Amino acid sequence: MENKGTDEVEKLKTKFLSAWHNVKYSWALKSKTYFSRNSPVFLLGKCYHFKADDEDSPTESCSTEVCDAPPATGGDNVEAFRRDFASRVWLTYREEFPALPGSSLTSDCGWGCMLRAGQMMLAQALILHFLGRDWTWSEALALQPLDTETWTTSAAKRLVASLEASLQGERPSRPGPMLHAPGAPGRVEEADIHQREVYHRTLVSWLGDSPQAQLGVHRLVELGLVSGKRAGDWYGPAVVAHILRKAVEEATDPGLSGITAYVSQDCTVYSADVIDSHQSCVAGGADALPLTDSRAVIIFIPVRLGGEKTNPEYFSFVKSILSLEYCIGIIGGKPKQACYFVGFQDDSLIYMDPHYCQSFVDVSTNHFPLQSYHCPSPKKMPFSKMDPSCTIGFYSRSVQDYQTISHELSKVLLPSANEKYPAFTFMQGHGRDYNLSAELTPEKREWPFICDPQRAAATAGDFVLL
Repeated sequence: MENKGTDEVEKLKTKFLSAWHNVKYSWALKSKTYFSRNSPVFLLGKCYHFKADDEDSPTESCSTEVCDAPPATGGDNVEAFRRDFASRVWLTYREEFPALPGSSLTSDCGWGCMLRAGQMMLAQALILHFLGRDWTWSEALALQPLDTETWTTSAAKRLVASLEASLQGERPSRPGPMLHAPGAPGRVEEADIHQREVYHRTLVSWLGDSPQAQLGVHRLVELGLVSGKRAGDWYGPAVVAHILRKAVEEATDPGLSGITAYVSQDCTVYSADVIDSHQSCVAGGADALPLTDSRAVIIFIPVRLGGEKTNPEYFSFVKSILSLEYCIGIIGGKPKQACYFVGFQDDSLIYMDPHYCQSFVDVSTNHFPLQSYHCPSPKKMPFSKMDPSCTIGFYSRSVQDYQTISHELSKVLLPSANEKYPAFTFMQGHGRDYNLSAELTPEKREWPFICDPQRAAATAGDFVLL
């Protein structure tokens, strides 16, 4: 009897904590974001101009949610930007999912934001791999704006219903997935659209919140245990880069066999290592032969762009990086908040915010709803608020692609007059050629950022998040 009472108390605690998360992590998306019509907007390598060709007004701004732009080039670009942004996969805090490995936690609210930012960057790499940069989701413009007051009110109603159900010994019913009527009989073009949506849905399912999801938060937490991280801990952008690499490398789904990942060493990308990653071997034991260009490579580069704050000399570098179509974004954030940077306008970064608590979605069902995996509202913040610790990502489809990427980035990385050191460098050869890990244990070679108690104070600045 006593155990039953204790269980009920724990359930009530969980429900009240869930309600608190709903309120705490819903305010962030309330305000609309305004963009200047007079400056170009860059989003993961694409450039948008919001000013109409015949518009000569001095200074104007428009919201990406509601914009009164005339039906000319500027207005078309606002819509194109909204469609492009809303097509990026959005991963946020979730609650009520199965318990995470090594814990009883069923939510990542308050601590999992860097893992979610990493998932978003990984999702963009997979979009480039399977769908291409020009792909947009057919329902992107149909997404409803996120209204905090309405959302919080509904969350409160869900809490009351949940508490009442608990007292009655019943489980509250959850609304089923929203199903859409099938379209007209398909032609070739419609069949292609359908196939792309299959890729889209499969991609999201890999990132779902279940132990079976290949790249889901359960898998990332499980891999983090090896490096001394547990569910509920804070993760830095460099640690997340290594966790993502392991998740991609060890994925067993045949659909992910054509892609792998590489993490730079000490801000250095070793070209021979990346080229080796592009190549895989034909099964056949000792007689296995390399297949040139048989795999794409996601390149993660953990960097630090200054000391306590980001050095302003790196602002133009970040803009150059986000102007490249093969860039998959930057994970980092501002102090105590992780986010996923996808673009910029003038002196402001455009980012996707994971600090929004949503309910668990069962991605194992055939027609699970996709709406909560896409965000209708971009956010902006000044470059000056960007934390210097971050991880930059690139997607390379082939060895030839990598050679182009390294050549173009080498120009971007040229030091400025005031900042003598580039954010990262490219070197020929393998990392092992430089004897970087000769004295490291095999565990340390695999996980360079593995927890070391003697260095805990020194590495605390990697990224502390809420």
